[in-house]
Amino acid sequence: MVSIEDAIVARLETQGEKFEILIHPKAAMDIKLGKEVNLEENLVIDDIFKDAKKGDRASEEKMQKVFGTTNVLEIAKQIILKGEVHLTAEQRKELQETKRKQIITMIARNAINPQTRTPHPPARIELAMEEAKVRIDPFKPVEVQVKEVLNALKPILPIRFEKVQIAIRVPGEEYGRIYSDIKAFGEIKKEEWQKNGSWIGVVELPAGMQTDFLERLNERTKGNIETRILK
Repeated sequence: MVSIEDAIVARLETQGEKFEILIHPKAAMDIKLGKEVNLEENLVIDDIFKDAKKGDRASEEKMQKVFGTTNVLEIAKQIILKGEVHLTAEQRKELQETKRKQIITMIARNAINPQTRTPHPPARIELAMEEAKVRIDPFKPVEVQVKEVLNALKPILPIRFEKVQIAIRVPGEEYGRIYSDIKAFGEIKKEEWQKNGSWIGVVELPAGMQTDFLERLNERTKGNIETRILK
């Protein structure tokens, strides 16, 4: 357990109700970052409050209604992930920077320049975000912010999310070397084995990953591969 002097309040207001917990600030930030945390060791007390300062506990009836459970640890995690957490300025900055990097990575992986049909490097996306004066919310989900950032970048960069399909032909002995990479990058849409033992397939993946994907396949097979971008 954590002493109350070292704790902060995490609060979630939803469906006309307010729920609060007292938790160690680092544990709250780690959960926001998607890390595994032992909540039981980082709560001041295993209770959900409607007002932590007054010590007023939330009723089990309301917890069941809103969260579908009365399990304190499950509810506490939802409060942290969906609610407001009063982090220190340094923690807030660290969380904001992590979210910014995640957003840049997601955009770089999924977006292309529709004029050239090529990916935008992360550095170019980062510069465009600075030019557009994009503000990253440390608490809002990455997936939600990616859409907002993409809209902010469009007046500055020709950019859009797109998938590509790449046709591949490799000798049978090379297939085992590239299969795990194919599954890691995309999805096999079509495949067949030819009479000469070669494997041919069509792989769909985010457009921004096509350069890395083709480089990886060529590296694995030492160039003993044929590829063609279909769309």
